[in-house]
Amino acid sequence: MRLARRTFLTSTVAAAAAPAVRRFASAAASQFVFKLHHAQSAVSSAHDQFLLPWARQVQAQSGGRIRIDLYPSMQLGGAPAQLYDQARDGTVDIVWAMPSTTPGRFPRLELFELPFVPARRALVSSKALEDFARAQLMDDFHDVHVICFSCSDRGVLHTSRAVYTIEDINGLRLHVQTVRTGDAIQALGGRPVAMPNAQLPMALNQHVVDGCVDPWDMVPTLRLNDLLKNHTDFAEWSLSTTTFLLAMNTACYERLPADLKKVIDANSGQLAAGMAGTMWDLQAAAVTDMVSQRGDPITTLLPDAVAHWRKATEPAIAAWLKEMKERKVDGGKLLAAARTALAKYAAEPEPQPPQRPAQPQDQQVKVEPNPTDGNAASPASAPPKASAAPTTPTGPTAPARSAPPPANPPAPPKVSTAVPASTARGGVTGSLRAPAAAAPPAGTGSPIAKPVPAPATAATSAAPVPASPPASAAPAALPPAVPAPHQPPAAAMPVAPVSPAPPKTLDIPI
Repeated sequence: MRLARRTFLTSTVAAAAAPAVRRFASAAASQFVFKLHHAQSAVSSAHDQFLLPWARQVQAQSGGRIRIDLYPSMQLGGAPAQLYDQARDGTVDIVWAMPSTTPGRFPRLELFELPFVPARRALVSSKALEDFARAQLMDDFHDVHVICFSCSDRGVLHTSRAVYTIEDINGLRLHVQTVRTGDAIQALGGRPVAMPNAQLPMALNQHVVDGCVDPWDMVPTLRLNDLLKNHTDFAEWSLSTTTFLLAMNTACYERLPADLKKVIDANSGQLAAGMAGTMWDLQAAAVTDMVSQRGDPITTLLPDAVAHWRKATEPAIAAWLKEMKERKVDGGKLLAAARTALAKYAAEPEPQPPQRPAQPQDQQVKVEPNPTDGNAASPASAPPKASAAPTTPTGPTAPARSAPPPANPPAPPKVSTAVPASTARGGVTGSLRAPAAAAPPAGTGSPIAKPVPAPATAATSAAPVPASPPASAAPAALPPAVPAPHQPPAAAMPVAPVSPAPPKTLDIPI
C-alpha cells in the first residue's frame, strides 16, 4: 500500500511539472528571450502581419538564438501611454508604441502628424519618417535603442452625412486620435473630440460624435461601416496619420554578442519601416474594397480640391511652428527636411497583396489524371469537359485542347475591365470615375463642386452580367488584386474570382 501511494505521488508530481519542464526546455533552446509589448489586439493586422513576422524573421536569422515573445493588448500591464517608459526602464524588452499618446513629449516627431504633411500611402510616409527621424530626432529617443519609426494608414473622414466641401465639416463633432488632427479639424470648422478608440462605437450610437478621422484599418475593427456610411478620402496627401515607434531596451541590446546585434540591426531601419508601411497599405486596400462592395460611397477629393483644404488647415501648422520657435527649434527647416524625405519615396511602388488569383491554376491540377496517359500530368493540357462531372478523366480524350465551350458562357470582358487592379486597391489614381470622356483631368480641375454620380456608373457596369454566372462569380470579399481582362474563360478556372461591381468612389474637382 505504501509503495503504491509513493508511486502515485511521484507520477502526479511529474505530470504537474511536465508543462514547466517543456517551457524551460523551449526557453533554453534560445539564448536570448525578449518580451515585445504593445497595445494592439492579437487579431489586428499590426500584430499578425507586421510584429509577428518581424519577430519570426529575427529568430530565423539568429539561428534560434533570439526568441521574441509577443504580448498584445497591454497584457503585461500599464497603459499605452506608458509603453515607451516600459522599454526605457527595462520593464519589458521591446515595445511598439504610439508617441502621440503623450502629447508634447516628442513635439518634433509630431511634425508628421500635421494636416497634409504625410503622404496618402503609409509606405511612403513610413520610409520618409525613418530617414527624417534618424537625421533629426535621435536626441529625443536617446534613452532607448530605436528599431524603426513608421506611420499608420491615412486618416479618412468617416461621417454620418456626406462631406464634399469644407463647409460640410462645419459643426461636425469628429473623433480624433492626435492633438495635431484636432487642430486641423478645428481649423476646418469642426469640433474635435478625443476619446479611446474602444469607446467610439458607443459614442456614435449615442450621438456624442458625428463621425471620426481615422485610418481604414479601424473600420472593420470597430464596425464603423455599420454606423457611418459616408467616407471622404484625399488624393496624394493625408489629412492625418499616427506615428509609431518600435524600440528596444538599451541594456537588452547591449548585452547581445556582436553577431546577434547585427541580426537586430539587419531587421531595423528601412526594412522594418517598409514592413510596417506595407502592412498598413494592404489593410487599407482590403477595407476600401469591402466598404465599396457594400455600396457605401467613398468620396475622393482631387488635388485641386485638396489644395483648398490644405490652405484652410494652415493655422494648425502655424501653431506647431510657433511651439517650435518657443523651444528654440527651427520648425521651418524641419518641415522642409520632412517634405524632402517624402519626395524621395513618392515613387515607391504600391505594395501588392499575395497573389491569390493564381490559386485557380493550382486547382486544375487537382483533377486526377489517368496514370496510363502520359500527357495527363500537364495541367495546361487537361481542362475539364463542359458537361462532365468532376470525376477522373479516362482515355486520350481527357487532355483534348479542342473541348467545346462551357454550358455557362463566361462573363463579358467589360465586367472585368470596369474595375482595374489600381482601382480596386484604392490608390491615388485608383478612385473610380465616370467614363473617360466625362471625367475631368486630375490636374486641371473643374468649377463644379459636386461629385460625379457613381451609382449610375456602377449600374452600367453591372448590367451585362449574365443571368446564370459561373459558380465562382460571387465571392463576398476579394483580395485587392483583380484578374486582368485577358484571363481564361471561367470554365477552365472553376474558382476564378470575377470582378465585383465597381466601388462607388466619387471624385470632387474644385
